[in-house]
Amino acid sequence: MSKKTNPDELKIGLVSISDRASSGVYEDQGIPALQTWFTAALSSAWTMETRLIPDEQAAIEQALIELVDVEHCDLVITTGGTGPARRDVTPEATMAVATKEMPGFGEQMRQISLHFVPTAILSRQVSVIRETADHAALIMNLPGQPKSIKETLEGLRDAGGKQLVGGIFAAVPYCIDLMGGPYVETNEAICKAWRPKHAIRPAK
Repeated sequence: MSKKTNPDELKIGLVSISDRASSGVYEDQGIPALQTWFTAALSSAWTMETRLIPDEQAAIEQALIELVDVEHCDLVITTGGTGPARRDVTPEATMAVATKEMPGFGEQMRQISLHFVPTAILSRQVSVIRETADHAALIMNLPGQPKSIKETLEGLRDAGGKQLVGGIFAAVPYCIDLMGGPYVETNEAICKAWRPKHAIRPAK
């Protein structure tokens, strides 16, 4: 794979970071969960590149740089490696390749997770932008568990479907707009993308 050929297509890099999954001890759950969620949530064209790598900072940095600089992904999502354990170095690797930090995403991810477990405060998830001369991408660290991935991206709803806590993905399409990326449209039953009125394009 290389640079994308369709500028209107969202290219997503999915990176699962786990010593045991990458060595075949157990099957990775992060990438399949993300693929399932994006298939349901996105209504505009998209494609993906995937990586399954161990908890090694150099390997994580290399994967992130390759996905942004070489593959020209517009959005890169990592899962795993964001806790306080000695081998958890995903945030450090993410910050090492960053041009700009986007702290609001990490703050909201922890806020969502705190509705379920008090240990959400142990999460060190970060989000950044990496810029090159001709491209920019949003990189976000997500949890490793499929249930938590879904909750983090789309937020929380009550039994009647009313949004209780906003998910982080609602802000992602407009962020990609501002970076000069493709116009991303979503399935509003899953996650409604929010844009200011002046940035909303007529439906195709």
